[in-house]
Amino acid sequence: MPVSRDWYRKRPLTVQPPPGRGLDGSDQRMFVTVLLLLVALSARGGHSEETEEAQRPGHVSVIIVGATGDLAKKYLWQGFFQLYVNQVSSGNTFFFHGGGLSPADKGTPVLFEALKAVSCSKDVSQERCAVLKDQFLRLSQYRQLKTLEDYQELAKHIEQQLQEEGMTEAGRLFYLSVPAFAYADIAEKINSSCRPTSGAWLRVVLEKPFGHDFRSAQLLASHLGNSLKDEEMYRIDHYLGKQVVSKILPFRIENREFLDPIWNKHYIERIEIVVKETLDVTGRIPFYDQYGVIRDVLQNHLTEVMTLLTMKLPKNVSSSEEVLQNKLEIFSSLLPLAKNQAVIGQYQAYKSEVQQELNKTKDHVSLTPTFAAVLAHIDETQYEGVPILLTSGKMLDERVGYARILFKNDMFCLQRHNGIHCKPKQIVFYFGHGDLQYPAILVSKNLFKPALIDSDWKEVTEHTDVSVLGLSISDYYVQTPTEQREAYAELISHIFAGCKNSFISTENLLASWSLWTPLLSSLASSFPRIYPGGVDNGGLLDVRLKGRDISYNSEVVIITPDQMGGTSANDFQVMQGKFRSADMVSAWAEELVERLAVDIQEAAEAAVRESGVFHLALSGGSTPLALFHRLVLHHFSFPWRDTHVWMVDERCVPLTELESNFHSMHDHLLQHVRIPYYNIHPMPVQLNQRLCVEEDRGALQYEKELSKWVNGSSLHFVLLGVGYDGHTASLFPGSKVSEHGESLVALTESPIKPHQRMSLTFNAINRAHRVALLVMGKGKHELITQLSRVKDNLDKYPVTGVKPDHGTLVWYIDYDALLG
Repeated sequence: MPVSRDWYRKRPLTVQPPPGRGLDGSDQRMFVTVLLLLVALSARGGHSEETEEAQRPGHVSVIIVGATGDLAKKYLWQGFFQLYVNQVSSGNTFFFHGGGLSPADKGTPVLFEALKAVSCSKDVSQERCAVLKDQFLRLSQYRQLKTLEDYQELAKHIEQQLQEEGMTEAGRLFYLSVPAFAYADIAEKINSSCRPTSGAWLRVVLEKPFGHDFRSAQLLASHLGNSLKDEEMYRIDHYLGKQVVSKILPFRIENREFLDPIWNKHYIERIEIVVKETLDVTGRIPFYDQYGVIRDVLQNHLTEVMTLLTMKLPKNVSSSEEVLQNKLEIFSSLLPLAKNQAVIGQYQAYKSEVQQELNKTKDHVSLTPTFAAVLAHIDETQYEGVPILLTSGKMLDERVGYARILFKNDMFCLQRHNGIHCKPKQIVFYFGHGDLQYPAILVSKNLFKPALIDSDWKEVTEHTDVSVLGLSISDYYVQTPTEQREAYAELISHIFAGCKNSFISTENLLASWSLWTPLLSSLASSFPRIYPGGVDNGGLLDVRLKGRDISYNSEVVIITPDQMGGTSANDFQVMQGKFRSADMVSAWAEELVERLAVDIQEAAEAAVRESGVFHLALSGGSTPLALFHRLVLHHFSFPWRDTHVWMVDERCVPLTELESNFHSMHDHLLQHVRIPYYNIHPMPVQLNQRLCVEEDRGALQYEKELSKWVNGSSLHFVLLGVGYDGHTASLFPGSKVSEHGESLVALTESPIKPHQRMSLTFNAINRAHRVALLVMGKGKHELITQLSRVKDNLDKYPVTGVKPDHGTLVWYIDYDALLG
């Protein structure tokens, strides 16, 4: 049976991800593919009715719910006044209702104080402006909109007004400038009591946030869908109203003759979308601490700009359906965002602001990021390997926003002053502020001279002494709007016209959340890097791109215990220190594992240079797994061909079972690297179809193999962990390790199953050139505290027996274990 467009629109979107699973990888792509199919269905049946509705003149009732709030005072009333000015001679008539929770006697004076602040554009004379403002004030009134009865009274008032004046109703526009939790209730009241009749349109405008993850956004969309059709909802993202952002697609279309050959992986070096702010979030903490910078800026504003830059160009830029479908195709091609594709930070004063505004104690630590840089990639031939960097933060050195396409430069100029050809090749969509102050589209002169977008834009030929992203302004072709218009005023005019290109559809919203939700979940327990704010940040937030990963460029960060919730007045410095008289390295978990991986590779390269071989002994358990993943995914130049891998310890189970340390090492490391099979040395725990029987002499066999391959039985690098009870390798408390004598390998007993183990002894461990003790997790904090106080005690804390005879010992301890 054919599916009509109306059938689809009348039902709430109920597309669900697979039950019990997150949206990662194939799930995300499947979900967006389903959305594409739904959009294709919704697009059937010809042109949108909205344009026809918008062109029908008549009476329009504008209702702002939350009319005396900050947003309404600062932007909305000005935007609606601008709409009124532009529509005075169109044949439409208007009435403006400012709604709020306060009674009329309290709300009316507040409303009219805000209305007096509206102003006209420069092309309107003072006399005419005064007349228009007076008319606007006369057409506006405050109404209490709290209960269903209030909305019913509003509907009666509108109907009565239409009858008395003999006017035909064109439509009703509700702008919900209220918290998102109130949307569904208000939408239900509008649907049940305030819908227009006689074919007039209804438009309901919603402000972000539209949920805080995929599930909440889907739930909100479902609730709203019970009361409103999708074409009746206009989700505002004010960035899409910025003049430069709204011209990204027209610019690409007007200049496709020049752009089509170079808008691909062969020419684009990277894409950057950046919004920097100098302000803090004082006064917004109750909202901001729940959402953070990724939800506040990256998931919506920067993601929308990214889709405009990378989507397939529509044949008809005014077709909302085609633009939406092309955006969704980009979402279906974006690779999933993992934890290693983001870095987060938090400005230093944020903690005290949270404590003050949320009435928290002094030891409360918030993990909400105020800065984030995320690296995205599109899995399409056109953009394969092109990094897309999305960055935003509070308390940075300047206020500026831009999107930059940086192109590869194949020129080499022996004398750099010899022309423009060796300067950066880039296109910059400059949103405003910063050194340039005004919005503009800039094309470096070593690319091409762009066509003028339309008559509302002009080319700038007289330049001040300003530099934009590494180039003097005179090195660009510059276009800017003839008149700067505020984003909300632009979007309000689009709402009135029924143009949905600049708004977020339900499908678009859910596709975006399906991309961002897994990343937000993975970062939920991550500690952001603390930064001082402003120019003092220096290079602290600089990032480095490595393949598909992103990391902070600098490793050393000063963090005071006060920032960590501690009480000591002494500063604690990352990446250096002493623990039990040995060297200590400490950092957040990811940085710590990266540092350990780098140290192992440096030791490997040094050993191979000196002797042609590197002998590495790895401990079992869960602690080294993050290291294994880091070595596999990031250290491609590791000399595996010349590396021999040994076992520190093994459980007495078949090597094919999941409990086997070798099985875990094989699955997470060995099968993913190019290491000769004869360089791998599992412990012989199963001989003669028996497990760890002393008569089979498996320990002696491994000792002989070690002595045969390793010069002086001195391993180059031994990686150990520490158990909660103080054991290391498989040397447990009360196991009388002194009885091992000169043996290098021994059978031991564990207090937990499987009890039997095989392990290197302290005699073998302490012969090593370098020993690393990796300790991670809050659960190890108590142990680390005890170890920092006790003297050597092999019987109670076997790890205290790790003392290399001639080599070095380094403790790698993450902040969770060190500071709790």
